[in-house]
Amino acid sequence: MKQLLTASALLASLSLFAQSTPKDFTISGTAKTLQTNDKVYLEIPGTQPLVVLDSITVGSDKRFTFKRKELDEGTVYQVNIAKKQRFIVLIEGGENIEVTADGTENGAALIKGSANNDYYQKLLGMYKVMSEKSVKWQDEYAKAEQKKDTKKIAEIQQAFETESKDFTAKVKAMIPEMGTSLAALFATNFLNPEMEINTIFELAKKFEKERPTMKQGQIFAGNAKRMRGIQIGDAAPEITLNTTSDKPLNLSSLRGKVVLIDFWASWCGPCRQENPNVVKAYNRFKNKGFEIFSVSLDKDKTSWIKAIEKDGLVWPSHVSDLKYWQSAAAQTYGVNAIPATFLLDKDGKIIGKNLRGEALEKKLEEVLKVNN
Repeated sequence: MKQLLTASALLASLSLFAQSTPKDFTISGTAKTLQTNDKVYLEIPGTQPLVVLDSITVGSDKRFTFKRKELDEGTVYQVNIAKKQRFIVLIEGGENIEVTADGTENGAALIKGSANNDYYQKLLGMYKVMSEKSVKWQDEYAKAEQKKDTKKIAEIQQAFETESKDFTAKVKAMIPEMGTSLAALFATNFLNPEMEINTIFELAKKFEKERPTMKQGQIFAGNAKRMRGIQIGDAAPEITLNTTSDKPLNLSSLRGKVVLIDFWASWCGPCRQENPNVVKAYNRFKNKGFEIFSVSLDKDKTSWIKAIEKDGLVWPSHVSDLKYWQSAAAQTYGVNAIPATFLLDKDGKIIGKNLRGEALEKKLEEVLKVNN
């Protein structure tokens, strides 16, 4: 049976970056166990080493207040109560958050002042219920397996499936309410990407349209594109990147030829090992209407050019934005490992993916109607 991810693991997927339009926010509160001279910290969770942004020494009123400028359109913060209790606060700027906490390791924390945090707490509550049921089922499942009780095993599996579908349906129903918020991004962590890619991708498009400068949204949209990828039968999206001569080159400029889009990099060992096969295919079919459009995921231009020369990649179409895995083209095509290739017919439609060596040559023989 599949185990649910922990809340801390889900939060780790929300990377944090700065933006150019800071907004003021305040996080104030108290905890039952706080004493005068105790320290409360404002942190960024999931960082190694832990990033501590601010700290305050509690006075006789046993309260704490953090007043800061939000350096992004959305950041996940962690409040650390005297190193006894830690809890998450979602901030997008402009909030006045009021916290009432227990101040103990597994204590509760009531967070008021924003819809983001209301949704976050609701999601955690739903997750807790599902997680507790999952633990119970896993225990029952193990016992049933020992007894070889196939009927009980089937019942547990059915119960888990039903509850999982119900949980997913509730999360999906909440996402439209949350709009383009941090809470909406957090909610997608509870969805199975393979089963719910359409929901995730639609939300990504919404972030791109409504909050194009939100760094968290940009990362989410990029990841969503990678998850969705490009399928055989799809029209190949346009790629416009600079060549080694810093001149823009369009993929569509090769329309009318059978084109292999080859995602690679100078630092990629498997790519360099495959390059002789790519060179062989090019030399064999270049006069038959075949062309290669190489997209490098390099960061260093010099290394990129040296690899092209050393490996004898003599075709003219070499492009890169030198953005490593943040390459716009790689995100659009759903590339999360290289080498990765897409074979296009003369109309720019995807007719093959990740064909290498002999498989690539056989496909080209078929498409270009070339005999052995």
